Amino acid sequence: MLEEGKLFIGTSRKPDDSINKGEYLELKFGNRHGLVTGATGTGKTITLQVLAEGFSNAGVPVFCADVKGDLSGIGAIGEAKDFILKRAEQIGLPTNPYEFQEFPVIFWDIYGEKGHRVRTTMSEMGPLLLSRLMNATDAQEGVLNIAFKIADEGGLPLLDLKDLQALLNYMGDNASTLSNQFGFISKSSVGSLQRELLILEQQGAEHFFGEPALKISDIMRTTNDGRGAISVLAADKLMMNPRLYATFLLWLLSELFEELPEVGDPDKPKLVFFFDEAHLLFNDAPKALIERVEQVVRLIRSKGVGVYFVTQNPLDVPDTVLGQLGNRVQHALRAYTPRDQKAVKTAADTFRPNPDFDCATVITNLGTGEALVSTLEGKGAPSMVERTLVRPPQSRVGPLTEAERKKVMDVSPVRELYDEDFDRESAYEILAARAKKAADAQAEAQSQAEQQTSEASTGGSRWTLPGFGDDDPAAPAGKQARPRSSGYQRETVVEAAMKSVARTVATQVGRALVRGILGSLSRR
Repeated sequence: MLEEGKLFIGTSRKPDDSINKGEYLELKFGNRHGLVTGATGTGKTITLQVLAEGFSNAGVPVFCADVKGDLSGIGAIGEAKDFILKRAEQIGLPTNPYEFQEFPVIFWDIYGEKGHRVRTTMSEMGPLLLSRLMNATDAQEGVLNIAFKIADEGGLPLLDLKDLQALLNYMGDNASTLSNQFGFISKSSVGSLQRELLILEQQGAEHFFGEPALKISDIMRTTNDGRGAISVLAADKLMMNPRLYATFLLWLLSELFEELPEVGDPDKPKLVFFFDEAHLLFNDAPKALIERVEQVVRLIRSKGVGVYFVTQNPLDVPDTVLGQLGNRVQHALRAYTPRDQKAVKTAADTFRPNPDFDCATVITNLGTGEALVSTLEGKGAPSMVERTLVRPPQSRVGPLTEAERKKVMDVSPVRELYDEDFDRESAYEILAARAKKAADAQAEAQSQAEQQTSEASTGGSRWTLPGFGDDDPAAPAGKQARPRSSGYQRETVVEAAMKSVARTVATQVGRALVRGILGSLSRR
């Protein structure tokens, strides 16, 4: 039943429930993107697991997020459970024995608890995605763009949260001067961004920003036997901050788009990227971000990357993106509300009709592990939609134990590359060094001025009062001579930077003390 150059999804059924034929996804169209939708509990995760296994066996690396924690079982050999053997028998696969298999997995985790640490820098994230992460207004986004401009021109690497905090302090203190050069900088916008940075820190984003940054090549590995590595991002904790989750995955897509070379239409994808809980990417997203997603999805195909959105409702994906998803797997939808009914109609209308059944009716009656499937075929046209029983996974259905996960991580090819933090000199340290140098110079100048003043006050006066000499002990005790003011001196940029960094250091020390006193969440 397996065919060369194709990924086996399952077996379609005729209206009388008899077996029809195998349903496949042609690997040469694997980079034409796809959509997996369906209500909770209808089998989307199993479908994702089946597709990831198929791509891996074909030598295609895979990246996916483990939202519920049960996708980690793809790293262990499957077990002969009754429902698995029954489904294998239904679709005509040999069951004595069923060919179980474990797959090469690399576990990742932003927090470093259930996988290797995965990070990026502020500079690589860029102002657009960072604005999305911080829920910034247009004015605040403008200030962020100016901050990145100042950092570029001033040789100030922005790597982590404290780098951006120090730079924003400096911008707030010198808003008037910098506005003349870069455009209006509102102190209130700067203050709002600083508060958002504090919120991000409390939500754990500090674990995400820093070095060593993730190298794209490390999620595109293959094994010695030619299988593609499956990178699984632990996202159960990350989902507590859905904006960070969505922004991270979009950043990763953008990095793939920027770094990978053009390859046209290869025989199989260079990488397949599964974007689970895709609605989080588009919820309340500004127009500029939607346009960015559309651009990346449209153009990344030529880099050999296939993007598969996984979500409950096809209405979660904007039409401009939905129109580019050629490979469709539609699990059951429930038509309980007007919006649900609209979703059913939308899903049905996007398929190439099958005269044997009505899509809108079948969608609401599909069983668990059953789906409507339509993939690209021939010259890239969608196949006629078929009611399909999805094949059972070859790997384990369910999560790994902590001991099993650790065993996989101990033999990981990236085990020594990302688990240690590295904090090189960046904007925070550079501004601190400049501030110290300026403080030393200012102290030296003040010392010299005081010395000159002292010498002038003890060197005698050119004029004397009648009857009294300079050395006359009867001379009246007058006021101490004060140095003449040299006029208003403008605060230098370096002095301002010194004050800004000092405030940043004090603020961070204060936060650490508060956390210790109040017993807040432990840091890393």
